[in-house]
Amino acid sequence: MRAATAYLSVIRLVGTSLAMVAVVAAQSPLPVTEAVPPEGDWRQLEPGLAWAELPIDRPTDLDPGVVGVLRVDPDRFRLRLFMASVKQDGRALTPRQWCRHHGLVAAVNAGMYARDYRTAVSLLRTRRHVNNPRVTKHMAVLAFDPLREGTAPVQIIDRELQDFEELSRHYGSLVQSIRMVAIDGRNVWSAQSRAWSAVAAGIDTAGRVLFVHCRAAYPMRDLIDRVLALPLGLRNMMYLEGGPVAQIYVNAGGEEIELVGAFAPDSPAAGQVPSPSPVPNVIGVMRLVPYAPAEATEHPVPWVLD
Repeated sequence: MRAATAYLSVIRLVGTSLAMVAVVAAQSPLPVTEAVPPEGDWRQLEPGLAWAELPIDRPTDLDPGVVGVLRVDPDRFRLRLFMASVKQDGRALTPRQWCRHHGLVAAVNAGMYARDYRTAVSLLRTRRHVNNPRVTKHMAVLAFDPLREGTAPVQIIDRELQDFEELSRHYGSLVQSIRMVAIDGRNVWSAQSRAWSAVAAGIDTAGRVLFVHCRAAYPMRDLIDRVLALPLGLRNMMYLEGGPVAQIYVNAGGEEIELVGAFAPDSPAAGQVPSPSPVPNVIGVMRLVPYAPAEATEHPVPWVLD
């Protein structure tokens, strides 16, 4: 495992049991913690896109004791699902490559996948392509690409406490995976001793998307407790991927950030630093509002009148 200073590869470029809960509609208010992180903890990459490195443990030589969090405002950015299975000869790419091929500002794992290295283990679909149509026992579904006016742009549907059949009809893209934090704020992961790296997706009280990456190995229930203790205003959260293939890549606002998970502590490769891995499915972040660096607006091109 790398030393604390090697956790983040940052390259400067230019500048939701209750006794049956009533169905929660897409826009219904939910009982959640209203805490929000101090803005000083966030680095604004672009308007609506922010990055934070938040402490969750005491740092050591092998563990910086932090998680990286990308916060995405759906009023300025949209999520898009990219899958290698869209094309017969489609291939897996690293998150960085997915970004470069499709003009994305960020990319993260779109859930776990099977041994064929193409098919998701649970429901994964867009309005035009179905990678896996099967709804498994997993209780969380990230839903985006709304199909009806007035629908929240993105949410994590809790299949225990919400009407998945109804809510899923409102969205074109669905990514199913393991629930970490229920929509009523519970940590629902069972206690276990095994520890590993992880990347997750969450929704905060303002409806913004949070992509959380932890390179250090933790038992998942312990990691979830640590994330819940952060002032993120977290509404609910779901698991996306773990181990060395748990990745996030960001290229925005003149910064490039690339985080890769670690090998498990009991793995023969423990201590080695993995390279970014190709993955068959990613959730991409695309701009809705054009971005212009500050230096571009300070020196506008003068009008030329004929």
